[in-house]
Amino acid sequence: MKAVFLDRDGTIIEDVNYLSRLEDIRLIDRAREALELFKDNGFKIIVVSNQSGVGRGYFSSEFVKEANNLLNEMVDGLIDGFYFCPHLPEDNCSCRKPKTGMVDEAIRDFNLSKDGSFVIGDKESDVELGINAGIEPVLVLTGYGERYRDSTKARLIFKDIYEAARWICQKGSME
Repeated sequence: MKAVFLDRDGTIIEDVNYLSRLEDIRLIDRAREALELFKDNGFKIIVVSNQSGVGRGYFSSEFVKEANNLLNEMVDGLIDGFYFCPHLPEDNCSCRKPKTGMVDEAIRDFNLSKDGSFVIGDKESDVELGINAGIEPVLVLTGYGERYRDSTKARLIFKDIYEAARWICQKGSME
């Protein structure tokens, strides 16, 4: 089964720099529609997110889970799974993007195929995650995306997650 591995902050929801209050969760325009398009076209939707705010003591793992649950409620349960790395960059763990630990775990948990799957995010670490995992990376220009536009290794660059979803789902229907 194919999947979209989505970054959370800056890709699905507005990036507020270390989200630590539930009331700050705001969907990016047309993000819900993008998730519906992916669902309608047979994709599992998996969120993979670095959350070093946990390691920095800004908020707890429980808060991240609560925020993820609220996000999924906001999109009527369209997201199939959430994976997050609570570690600091210097912890050198295997789960922090661009390393592939979260994607590897999701592939095992959901029996996913890399073929036909995509990694979508607003940072070059998301693009590098896709490259490292052997999954097509997509850069969106929301969140921090604009600053990577001219230097990204991604072949696919879209204005936002909705434009990415439209292209990916149209491409799939032509194959």
